Amino acid sequence: MRQYDLSPLYRSTVGFDRLFTILDQMSGVDASAQTYPPYNIERTGENAYRISVAVAGFSEDDLSIETRENVLLIRGARKTDASETPKTEVLYQGIAARAFERRFQLADHVQVTGAALEHGLLHVDLVREIPEAQKPRQIAIGTNARAPKVVESKVA
Repeated sequence: MRQYDLSPLYRSTVGFDRLFTILDQMSGVDASAQTYPPYNIERTGENAYRISVAVAGFSEDDLSIETRENVLLIRGARKTDASETPKTEVLYQGIAARAFERRFQLADHVQVTGAALEHGLLHVDLVREIPEAQKPRQIAIGTNARAPKVVESKVA
């Protein structure tokens, strides 16, 4: 992927720092490092999402999920005891059990609601909760929006 210099844009824009940081991060990532483990991103509702990561061979103790500054970080590392000796000789190992770290950039107001490990898939559920102050609201159009002030006259 080509490397783009975004520094001229920093001078002429205000409030887009986070966008440029994301673009810099995306362009600097090695594409081959992002292929393991495979994952799906699904939309499960209007404001609900699910990330499913294939983590065959990992247990719940081997996985960690963390969110920090709009980044979801999923790590996996198999914990093996030194005293544990293999009982069998592996002739072919097609199930990768190497350590991994997968990052997902989350949009504003997206929160992790839960995670579950089922049949070798780690499911992370997300929901976008927009604060009431930022939700669109309907403004009623009335005929008396600016009603004239009525002044009482005193007749003697």
